[in-house]
Amino acid sequence: MTPIKVVCGIIWKDGKIFIARRKAEKSMGGYWEFPGGKLEKNEHPEKALIRELEEEIGMKVSILQYIGSKVHHYPTFSIELMAYHCDFIDAAFQLTDHDETAFVNPKELKKYKIAPADLFIVDALSA
Repeated sequence: MTPIKVVCGIIWKDGKIFIARRKAEKSMGGYWEFPGGKLEKNEHPEKALIRELEEEIGMKVSILQYIGSKVHHYPTFSIELMAYHCDFIDAAFQLTDHDETAFVNPKELKKYKIAPADLFIVDALSA
């Protein structure tokens, strides 16, 4: 099973990280995640992240640094999640795939029901 390439942003504002909860009717509904989305064919990951954040949240960020990636296998599909540290610039918070958002202290991330593929990032941030 070839993993779906997905990119996400660890978006910082005033020492806190932005997370978003997926709508109940969406895949992985009810889970909190670091927002982003699927890469289109031949799309560069950084361009995909900027596009997805604009489409899904109306958010603008500046990408700071690539953190790393990890393949996660769900029962019916696999994803390769690529993560980037970003600085928050601005957002309209027009949500398409999410029903709630929050800026949280990195130490508080473990209190949230984080999507399984995103847990390696939580572990890295709390190390």
